[in-house]
Amino acid sequence: MGNQTIYALSTVFGKSGVAVFRISGKNAIEAIKKLSDINSDNIQPRRAYFSKLHGIDNLPIDHAVVVYFKSPHSFTGEDIVEISSHGSKAVISSLLSNLSQIDGFRLAEAGEFSKRAFYNNKMDLTEAEGLADLIDAETSEQQKYALRQMDGELKNLYDGWRSELVNVLSHLEAYIDFPDEELPENIVLNLENTVFKVKESIKKHLSQSNYGERLKDGFRVVIIGEPNSGKSSLLNTLANREAVIVSDIAGTTRDAIDIHMDINGYPVVFTDTAGLRDTTEIIEKKGIEIAYGKAKNADLIIAMIDGKNPNFDQFNDIASTCSEKIIYVINKSDLLDKKQCSEFKKSGFIVISAKHKNGIEELILAINERISSEFTQNSSALITRQRYREVLNDVFKSLEEFNLDKSIELAAEDIRLAARSIGKITGHIEVDEILDKIFGSFCIGK
Repeated sequence: MGNQTIYALSTVFGKSGVAVFRISGKNAIEAIKKLSDINSDNIQPRRAYFSKLHGIDNLPIDHAVVVYFKSPHSFTGEDIVEISSHGSKAVISSLLSNLSQIDGFRLAEAGEFSKRAFYNNKMDLTEAEGLADLIDAETSEQQKYALRQMDGELKNLYDGWRSELVNVLSHLEAYIDFPDEELPENIVLNLENTVFKVKESIKKHLSQSNYGERLKDGFRVVIIGEPNSGKSSLLNTLANREAVIVSDIAGTTRDAIDIHMDINGYPVVFTDTAGLRDTTEIIEKKGIEIAYGKAKNADLIIAMIDGKNPNFDQFNDIASTCSEKIIYVINKSDLLDKKQCSEFKKSGFIVISAKHKNGIEELILAINERISSEFTQNSSALITRQRYREVLNDVFKSLEEFNLDKSIELAAEDIRLAARSIGKITGHIEVDEILDKIFGSFCIGK
């Protein structure tokens, strides 16, 4: 990681009550010597000191709280100094300028503090990415699962598999050195059983249908239906603002329009689509094709039906392949009598008036129940990144190839490849080629 001491503003640049600066490296305490009135020779770790701050030229900068974290008991595993000053642009700019003038100090790169923590064995890659997810979390469920990953849930799971495979590999390699001896039958059974259990655990883990990725990026809920069935009105009601144009003119919505929302802690992306109908107008026709494509790739489909002119045939194509994802919604209940509304509800439909915001809570509840029920069924550790899924697929393939009927050298290589692949996720092997990509997505100062 180099001998340089790094520094960064860890809070957002701009006016605020407090700005936090983080300095990490073997010479971090030089910031205290150069910029404060604190006696650095007698400073105690993890104790807050209130001090005047001054520049290299001794001109006053601010009053601040300074905390020193001594290696290895810090976030990065190095000596760290944190300075909490007032958050004016003038103070921030002055402190950053003075830190840059201290010999051996340089501005941190994106994610470099966490990268140093990784290299100093303060966290593995899954924990580091859990931290990144926590910083990016916008809903309570995102926060919850990010904390679980940051606390080592995935690390413990993957390290457990890797440990089992390394144990199998150690037995196989021991016998490679003695080619004239056959593996005892009881050892063969134990090794095959261990590999089978790991393989089945990975198979179950991979069967989560991208729920972890969905939790990060948002669950896709696509609204489809005929023109003027109320799709855009519903989207505006859900967003509580005029997010899309509402018009009585059929074909107003030509393209898919996304609105991001928080539904009881789950991130949800609602998509308004072009009205489904037969048309020769080229642009509208393309919009309808997009609507069908979005619906087939959605996590949930809201099938909007005009209660005054109900037409269910429009959904036949979608229902033939995605029936389990569809929530049928009867709109314009304000134009229906009580008997009509009751009959629709008895048939299992959700009845709403997007215009008058009636029945919206029931619809949101139904969406939330669909999403939360999937998480209840998949409450174990979630695959939160596509790279995890890709690597685990490779691991599974290697374990599928494992067979003690072939030469022991080839069987050992299958296990070696599987264990090495798991190491790509957690960082137990040399993975410099993916580190910059991972930590480069972090904010400066983290």
